[in-house]
Amino acid sequence: MKVRLIGITGGSGSGKSTVVRRIAQAHENSVCIEQDNYYKSAEYISNNNITAYNFDHPDAFDMDLMMENLMDLKEGRAIEMPQYDFVHHRRKEERLHVEPRSIIIVDGLMVLYDKRIRELLDLKLYVDTPPDIRFVRRLMRDINERGRTVESVVKQYVDVVRPGHMSFVEPCKAYADLIIPEGGYNEHALDVLINYVQRLAILNEAE
Repeated sequence: MKVRLIGITGGSGSGKSTVVRRIAQAHENSVCIEQDNYYKSAEYISNNNITAYNFDHPDAFDMDLMMENLMDLKEGRAIEMPQYDFVHHRRKEERLHVEPRSIIIVDGLMVLYDKRIRELLDLKLYVDTPPDIRFVRRLMRDINERGRTVESVVKQYVDVVRPGHMSFVEPCKAYADLIIPEGGYNEHALDVLINYVQRLAILNEAE
């Protein structure tokens, strides 16, 4: 089976997950590898010292392990993908068994930052969403899903999220094959993307 990798990046709260979901719905023989699962553990982090660890810097990720896992999948080997606990900021003990599929969707902040991973990707996407929308989405997610306070979310955004986006995420737009404004709300761009993915699937079957 030919395995093709589609990388999706963009700022936190840009709507990457919606794009991932649309691709997965269009092609059932696909699986998503979320870069967030490759965060390094930082158990000492709390609402009170949230900026003591910079989750918006490339060094926050175990890129070597991610690269190893993606290479295995591309070569047709199953992996044991790490899982991350975002409430306690640590890697979970259990891992998720992932079998290779014809379409592997790689989703995350730094997917296009690491040259090694960029060179593995068959298609590189950047989801471009205005910063105010991204901030509101992140605020609601962190409060509702991760037990955060408004104050800690705002402090983290101002101190590290925004600077990290400007330094590491935004510049990666230059590497993208396709830029999708407004993410999952851009139906025209999604139609083009879905048609392309479907053509990739046909090519996979032919090979």
